[in-house]
Amino acid sequence: MNYMSDGGRLSTELDAEQEYVSLLYAHLDELRADTDLRLAKTLRETSSNPQAMTQRDAATAHYGEQLAHYSAVENGLCFGRLDFSDDTRSYIGRIGLFDEENDYEPLLLDWRAPAARPFYLATAASPDGVRRRRHIRTSRRKVTAVDDEVLDLDAGEQHVHEGLAGEAALLSALTANRTGRMSDIVETIQAEQDEIIRSGLNGVLVVQGGPGTGKTAVALHRAAYLLYTYREQLSRRGVLIVGPNSTFLRYIGQVLPSLGETGVLLQTVGELYPGVVGTRHEPAAAAEIKGRITMVDALRRAVRDRQELPDEPVVLVVEREELVLDRETVAAARTRARRTRRPHNEARPVFAEAIVAALARQEADRLGAEFLDEADLADIRRELAEEDAVQDAINQLWPLLSPQRFLTDLYADDTRLATAFPDIADRDLLRRDPDAGWTAADAALLDEAAELLGVDDRAERAAAERRRREEQDYAQGVLDILQMEDDADPDILTAYDLIDAGRLAARHDDEDYRTAAERAAADRAWTFGHVIVDEAQELSPMAWRVLMRRCPSRSMTLVGDVAQTGDLAGTDSWSAALAPYVEDRWRLTELTVNYRTPAEIMAVAAEVLAGLHVDIDPPRSVRESGTAPWRHQADALPAAVADLVAGHTEPGTLAVLVPESLSADIAAAVVARVPDAGVGDQPDLENKVVVLTVRQSKGLEFDSVVLVEPGVVVSESPRGANDLYVALTRATKQVGVVHREPLPAALAGITARR
Repeated sequence: MNYMSDGGRLSTELDAEQEYVSLLYAHLDELRADTDLRLAKTLRETSSNPQAMTQRDAATAHYGEQLAHYSAVENGLCFGRLDFSDDTRSYIGRIGLFDEENDYEPLLLDWRAPAARPFYLATAASPDGVRRRRHIRTSRRKVTAVDDEVLDLDAGEQHVHEGLAGEAALLSALTANRTGRMSDIVETIQAEQDEIIRSGLNGVLVVQGGPGTGKTAVALHRAAYLLYTYREQLSRRGVLIVGPNSTFLRYIGQVLPSLGETGVLLQTVGELYPGVVGTRHEPAAAAEIKGRITMVDALRRAVRDRQELPDEPVVLVVEREELVLDRETVAAARTRARRTRRPHNEARPVFAEAIVAALARQEADRLGAEFLDEADLADIRRELAEEDAVQDAINQLWPLLSPQRFLTDLYADDTRLATAFPDIADRDLLRRDPDAGWTAADAALLDEAAELLGVDDRAERAAAERRRREEQDYAQGVLDILQMEDDADPDILTAYDLIDAGRLAARHDDEDYRTAAERAAADRAWTFGHVIVDEAQELSPMAWRVLMRRCPSRSMTLVGDVAQTGDLAGTDSWSAALAPYVEDRWRLTELTVNYRTPAEIMAVAAEVLAGLHVDIDPPRSVRESGTAPWRHQADALPAAVADLVAGHTEPGTLAVLVPESLSADIAAAVVARVPDAGVGDQPDLENKVVVLTVRQSKGLEFDSVVLVEPGVVVSESPRGANDLYVALTRATKQVGVVHREPLPAALAGITARR
């Protein structure tokens, strides 16, 4: 029931809701003002005490985060109301608000609270005690409309509703113009989406869903729900969300803050190795090689290749005397180090110790071993270990390697590449200039290399332990001085009675007040409480290994569509991707309703899907747009596309999706006619017109799409038909095809544009 069509009753209902919503905003303003006051007071505090300063910084960060939280939920603070059969009612919103002066009675239920769940699940067939569900639409702080669904059929108003929850509100959201930023769906979550969002924390949950089914929105709302429900557990370990590219992460960046969550780490696959951002472009074939699971053995061979044996004896001059390292001596030291089964850098001290011991025996023999005792031999070993010539030899035979140096050396050396990849004919694709940047596929290899190399941090740990003992000894001296006071009353407690030397020494230790997300971003060994992957079908086997290391508990949500796999190293089977890690211990759920793509467009996309030979049914569209897809054939392709874009007058966003081989020419032509069009690897999606490759458009949506040369899209990649399916399903209103070459057979039914 839509009160917008009933003038008199509308005014009364709107006034009543406006009064309550104004009360909620007044309460929010009080919270914001109180927090702002606390922040200002904290900032005024001064102290020379390091601990007090650290606590002040922590409080400042806490209050700042609260203010950001309150600001993020400003728009759409309250969006629903439940009227129950017992004449009680509850308002639903983005956060929970309580009346502190009235025994903390709830003024507004957080949408994630169990008590709010009937707002998304109640139907006329199963009302769950709900008599009426009301959707409240606002613009800033003003109530603009209310839409009611009466679920109690015995009530005075007869209004049967068993389909989409909040259909009027949902269709309003679906037909609204896109802005280049993803919005949340908290007001219009449907039952099948709610079931997934509120699934338990443990285990691997796979959400298979076709285009437009809300996979991304469900994943983000699930993150917000899990953080609300398992706050204590996840606030310590954090939540990681992995997206396909940085454009996509910018597109979704405002969703979680609008849901009241700001502590989630968002990264691309190319950012999974701390300190590296893999943005350099590389051929798809090269990325496919790097993504193969065989890279594990290849990198292992490459690491062993750095543990060298000399072809000729190595002569070292130490204090004018010659010492010799022959191949047999080095081989024995290498075998001893390898038998420890430690990573390369951690086994290096064992190798170095064996080399020094062998050289010390030579020196002892020269001096007369029969006259030397164990102390003399220890002195010789210590002195040799400090010699530059000895260290240079060890570094040459078993170098200390960082993952970056290791991969850089490997990519730049044909001989090392041949050793690591003896069975790959096209290994030349892996050649890389030492000064070139890293790619997304490199990030997974850097992480794998870090596992194989390890870190020899003995010196750092020893230095830290020395500092700790020195500070503790100093603290003990202070306590001893206090205890030695002659006139001290034995019945009065002193510092000596209340604190020991260890706690006193640690009083100024810096506490880490960074959020879990901030700490995790800088720590390769960090393990997350939950990992969410969007477009998970694009992950290579090597990327899967990285994510499984980040989440040993296997608490994961994986959303994707194997029919949309475009990456050559991606998967077309969830079982194949997950079996090495969890076997068959994972849960599959499906989203079946297409909220984005109109039925006219989906009918064409379904023809493409049928040719992919995947056991997946196309999602069912909930609406029609009234505009059928069209095609336009032109000889001068860039000019024709530019003309169409320049003449486009429909409201909302327009995306020009192009094959990679034509992207530069098409982008130049479009920008010449529409100078503010967004182009490049990281276009501004808030521009009305953007030019993207099909891969760059993955996960995004636009009001209108112009697809250029679909035949080339298909021919450019072995997974080109999958890319075509993706391209056709980005639009919420209309799709046009511009081409010079013949169209793929699946698009033969599209009518020509007049």
